[in-house]
Amino acid sequence: MIKLEENLIATTEPECSEKQCIQGKGYRITVLTSELFRIEVSIENNFLDKATQVVWFRNFDNPEYTAKEMKNNLQITTDKVTLFFDTKSLKAKYIKFNDSNRKIKCNNNYNLKGTIRTLDVFYLKKRLKNGIMSLNGVSVYDDSKSLILDNDGMISSREAKSNDIYIFAYGNNFRKCLKNFFRLTGKTPLIPRYALSNWWSRYKAYSQEEYIDLMKRFIKEDIPITVAVVDMDWHWVNVNEKFGTNYRRGRLILPGVLSVGWTGYSWNTDLFPDYKAFLKWLQEHNLKVTLNLHPVDGVRPYEDMYKEMALEMGIDPGSKEDIKFDITDPKFINAYFKILHHPYETEGVDFWWIDWQQGEKSKTKGLDPLWALNHYHFLDNRKEDKRPLILSRYAGAGSHRYPIGFSGDTVVSWGTLKFQIYFTATATNIGYAWWSHDIGGHCLGIKDDELYLRWVQYGVFSPILRLHSTSHDLQGKEPWNYSKDVEAFTKEQLRLRHRLLPYIYSMNYRTYNDSIALVEPMYYAHPEDKRAYLATEQYSFGSEFIVCPIIRKINKRLKMAYSDVWLPEGRWTDFFTAQIYKGNKWVRMFRGLNTIPVLAKEGAIIPISDNIGNDCSNPEKMTLHIYRGNSSFVLYEDNGYDNKYIDGKYAKTTFSVEENNDIIFNISKVEGVKEVIPKNRQYKLLFKDIVSAEKVEVRINDKIIEEINFNTDNCLSVELKNIEPDENVQVIISGYKIKENISYNEAIIEILTKYQASNILKMLQYKILQYTKSKDIATKDRYIEKIKRLCVLPKVIRGAVEEYLD
Repeated sequence: MIKLEENLIATTEPECSEKQCIQGKGYRITVLTSELFRIEVSIENNFLDKATQVVWFRNFDNPEYTAKEMKNNLQITTDKVTLFFDTKSLKAKYIKFNDSNRKIKCNNNYNLKGTIRTLDVFYLKKRLKNGIMSLNGVSVYDDSKSLILDNDGMISSREAKSNDIYIFAYGNNFRKCLKNFFRLTGKTPLIPRYALSNWWSRYKAYSQEEYIDLMKRFIKEDIPITVAVVDMDWHWVNVNEKFGTNYRRGRLILPGVLSVGWTGYSWNTDLFPDYKAFLKWLQEHNLKVTLNLHPVDGVRPYEDMYKEMALEMGIDPGSKEDIKFDITDPKFINAYFKILHHPYETEGVDFWWIDWQQGEKSKTKGLDPLWALNHYHFLDNRKEDKRPLILSRYAGAGSHRYPIGFSGDTVVSWGTLKFQIYFTATATNIGYAWWSHDIGGHCLGIKDDELYLRWVQYGVFSPILRLHSTSHDLQGKEPWNYSKDVEAFTKEQLRLRHRLLPYIYSMNYRTYNDSIALVEPMYYAHPEDKRAYLATEQYSFGSEFIVCPIIRKINKRLKMAYSDVWLPEGRWTDFFTAQIYKGNKWVRMFRGLNTIPVLAKEGAIIPISDNIGNDCSNPEKMTLHIYRGNSSFVLYEDNGYDNKYIDGKYAKTTFSVEENNDIIFNISKVEGVKEVIPKNRQYKLLFKDIVSAEKVEVRINDKIIEEINFNTDNCLSVELKNIEPDENVQVIISGYKIKENISYNEAIIEILTKYQASNILKMLQYKILQYTKSKDIATKDRYIEKIKRLCVLPKVIRGAVEEYLD
């Protein structure tokens, strides 16, 4: 009997200790943690100890608990909660939280939602499926329909009908809930470093020369691209015309236009006369390559590798019989990778874009081919110590093990952009942290330069930035296809994304190691504040930022658009404008075309690369954005491409800032494997909210350095050269002057200067604002009310003025 290759078999540990289980007639309850329970119901007492598609690990520590049964009521009490289970109806009734005696029913009525398979061709909102987080602290995940993942790596149906649910009772400790979900299902892997910069993607029949010329232009324009995506036209598409075949099944790509070459594995040599040279050129220019796959039609006789594939499958090549796609057959799966994919990977293809859109049925009842493709492709891509990666659609809970997610062919609309912000953050509620959207939108909709730029600005602060569009000549997402202002701002943003690699990569490790997603809803960090649940147009972006993309068109008269931002307690500084805000309130923030609100927390430290071009390596030169406060940041670095990090082959550098009478900034000596980072490093320290200082002292290993370079142009800047990994660095800033926001009068001048209106009317408005401010009004709230009563002021002006009232 043919077995799967070893590299296609996942490691699982599904069995738990008998001490964790309470079994009765028709039921078995497993206490996984003090807040996580598995409840199986089977009339025949057929319980499952194997891994499923979703759940791989049940070998948790043995939590302490007591079990007490009275009549038909079984009570299981841990140090956190008590589960009440009805042994007659065989249903979990409710959870009682021991610290408050709150009783919560075991259902999903207050579920905070998770995510869905795709956003293909939608304009506004889509209903999301449930996640594992709940507003009332209890959620239920039903694994009953999840198939068995056998020890041989294959998928099989459950032998007996049963209910198999997991109850998460973590209250509002959302991060703890997610961490234990990952313990149950498997971690989110570490993404290769190159995948966190900019991707170029387009559904277009490029020629070899065209694609290389495009990459050359990106290089010339100093736009860093690190992933080159080649959509389906890398292979033969017009197969009936090219090979004289008569295939009738295909995909309708336009009204009346049927593509029967949706599936393909042979390079189109009309477009790519020397594909090996093409791949080599991309690799030599520091570009990683992915090709698009639609494998539903199997392997047909015109394919280059048909003969080899037919022989492997026991088919006479002379018969010219189509080799059917069958992801349930281990013989086909092995040959699929060995013959169709591995040779191309040897020649320069780094990973595959699995663009499955052909339904959820296979020969194994209940097995979605998309899940199987994601599972086996990801496992196969990790061979030879390579850090695996795929791009594919979401296939249900557990899909976080197979990053990265492709959200589908979205419509170019403001509604799509708005929904993606909520959609991406909410996906964290089912552990899905690495969404890749078609930045700029894929098709239909409208051409709107402003929308394109806002989408790119969001993309900079989203998990993956992948520019993409449909094939029409008028819909390319190249920056130079837009107005000069938008082109310039887009280029700046794409360069910024690349420079943020040290920060984003450190957050990538935090996701893998600490189970904290790069993008989180606001209520993760602030679960007790009701406002956090209403702030659906913003999110945490790593440990240091709150981001609120702009999803509204610019007011034509003010030349600015706004976002309503909820700021938690503390001091927040805008990364772009340096405007400082006091937290614990909502603020309507107005921005021009070139920026969106990106708020750095008090004490934030942001490491930014000063690498040139599209170099993804750990930088020799680095800029640190530092904000006053008391905090620290751990920079994580490894070689970015293999799996040696699992064995500790990485380096960590801790930065810290203290705010007392002096500002003290520390760079601790590197911990870990120093060979993965430069032998010495140049730092540019930007103290973003300090404008001057009487004295700046630098100590290296407690030795005072007499000559240092610092200036105070826009903020205090200190340069450190040739810092070695074993050195401790301390920067002491004495007699410093902190940055202050512009005055109220300067603010209204700035706002009214931009406002497009009658100069006489503007002068009157200016006088009213000055006069109102000069009055003895006790509180800011009363002043705002006063402004609102001044009907002569347009609403947009009143709103813009309020932003400066602190």
